[in-house]
Amino acid sequence: MSIGGHLVELRRRLFISAIAVLIGVVVGFFLSEFLIIVMSAPVRAIEEGQGRAFLNFANVTSAFDLRMKIALTVGIVVASPVWLYQIWAYLVPALTRKEVGVAAGFVSAALPLFLLGCFAGWYVLPHIVVLMLGFTPEAAGNFLDAATYYDFVLKLTIAVGVAFVLPVFLVLLNAVGVLAASSIIRGWRWAILVIVIFTAFATPAADVVSMVVLAVPMIALYFAAYGVAYLHDRRAAKRRAREAGVLLASEGLPG
Repeated sequence: MSIGGHLVELRRRLFISAIAVLIGVVVGFFLSEFLIIVMSAPVRAIEEGQGRAFLNFANVTSAFDLRMKIALTVGIVVASPVWLYQIWAYLVPALTRKEVGVAAGFVSAALPLFLLGCFAGWYVLPHIVVLMLGFTPEAAGNFLDAATYYDFVLKLTIAVGVAFVLPVFLVLLNAVGVLAASSIIRGWRWAILVIVIFTAFATPAADVVSMVVLAVPMIALYFAAYGVAYLHDRRAAKRRAREAGVLLASEGLPG
């Protein structure tokens, strides 16, 4: 395909993706009020428990701006199957069969793990809000900016989702020959320490259950990544040994 043909194909893929995102934004705008109610549940729980915590909209357009921001986020998420497929369809013709297999495996594993991580982050969110607002003196109250609170919720859930996907990156680096399985397992102590520190910061110190909910799957995924990398390296070593044997045989040398 010529450069002009690539540009036409890219424009077509981008147009389809934009239409899908736009439809998702419309859906997200109608769901935004419900999502605001759901996200503010931890704040309302503090208020109902005789605490002082309120979501505050600083100016006239703040509520509309927040609903549009939520609508855009929902639109991107809802349309993700469409635009991910469009990216995939545009890149596949330029990839080798092995690269297609590696990329397909990465996407099929990363997406459910990311969603699982987002769910785990959402699960611990109320505990984090209660803990952080618990440091407010009794004579004071919390008037939380609604847009800032939404950004906090979004960043927390995405951060935990990305953390769940990191083991897949280890497998990907191993598959392309950048990182050996022995290197992954060699740093297991540091990996567990980093995971525990991350979950300790992400959850209240007194809430052991939430910490375990985050830490155990992440540690298990790390060792699962090592297992996959080990099997890959073992198969690669056997393949190299066979190729070396064939080469020696073709040259008439003893194997």
